[in-house]
Amino acid sequence: MSKGTKYLLVSLPTSISPSNDRDEALKALQATVDDYGTTTCSFAIPTFKIGTLDALVQQADDLAKLDTACGSVVNKMEDSLRSIIEGGEDKLAQHKTINDKPVDQYLQTFQWNKVKYRAEKSIADLIDSLQKDITGIDNDVKAKFNQYNQVKTNLAASQRRQTGNLSTRSLTSIVKPSQLIQDSEYLETHLIAVPNPMTKDFLRSYETLAPMVVPRSDSQVAADDEFTLFAVVTFKKHSAEFIHKCREKRWTPRDYKYKVGGKEEEAREVDKLSQDERKLLGEALRLGRTGYSESAMIWVHVLALRVFVETVLRYGLPLDFVCGLVKTNSKLAKKAKASLDAQYSYLGGNAFGRDSKGRIKKDDQAMSTEMQAAGHIGDSAAEYSAYVYYEFEIA
Repeated sequence: MSKGTKYLLVSLPTSISPSNDRDEALKALQATVDDYGTTTCSFAIPTFKIGTLDALVQQADDLAKLDTACGSVVNKMEDSLRSIIEGGEDKLAQHKTINDKPVDQYLQTFQWNKVKYRAEKSIADLIDSLQKDITGIDNDVKAKFNQYNQVKTNLAASQRRQTGNLSTRSLTSIVKPSQLIQDSEYLETHLIAVPNPMTKDFLRSYETLAPMVVPRSDSQVAADDEFTLFAVVTFKKHSAEFIHKCREKRWTPRDYKYKVGGKEEEAREVDKLSQDERKLLGEALRLGRTGYSESAMIWVHVLALRVFVETVLRYGLPLDFVCGLVKTNSKLAKKAKASLDAQYSYLGGNAFGRDSKGRIKKDDQAMSTEMQAAGHIGDSAAEYSAYVYYEFEIA
């Protein structure tokens, strides 16, 4: 599917053809829109169990909300895949399939999944199943990507600790145990990362920052391009004050305690996080692809069911209608819609008419009556068409 592709689902009564034949009606639809750079094919919708008019009206509202929710989930699936796939839009497009088919091919050869969503079930049951499935997919993919992102964040933090400057990096491989006073009842060694331009000030003033700093106890432990790491000894009873004063000076106290085998333990941690990150990346990619495929498949089924319900509300029984899938883009969709309005406005009864120049006009009062008759009291007049019409874009 190319970027910017827009699809139109159009349902019309077969009576638009003099023969009342479905194939002829589809040809009439194609003739109406195919002059506008579009391609049109049949979109097969099975016949579902129809309940009461009140139930259909409620189901139309439920499907409208589910339609929006499905579109949102599909967009999230695409965003999730984009976040882990390197190689740009072309590479991403290879992973965006529906039932292992490119999106265009799936839509143009759409068949209702009768195994998963049996057409003999009530429309209410089908809506419930579709709702549960889209929610489950959303939750599963979200959980897996959150897990992957958490491990990725932990790995990045662990790697930064190995490669950062002396104010942030791990000191396990830098500080030797001989440079620290350990197990003393009264004395404590502090490690302070001092910005290089401030080392002279540090050496001149550290002894007077707090009471009971051991004179001339400073020793340089390490240095890099940004910081110099010093060790300083103080009496424990004044350690907190010394640390506080260092922070006021914008020197960075490093909290570090020597641990036997600490260097090897950190290396094992980084290795384990690297392995976990690679494993979860593969799982997230597989689940992301599956989530995109299944959520897009569910969305198309919701659209098909929505067209069916709206068709019954608009055209009544017996069910003699044709549904076409029109492939176009945003600019050409407007022209195709205008052509459809010009050709089929009469299906809206008194709600649509023509002005003195032959242009389509809408009678808001008559439209309100038509909308109520069709069971869409809550819809806005701006969204009402004389025929069943839905636009959608699959990310």
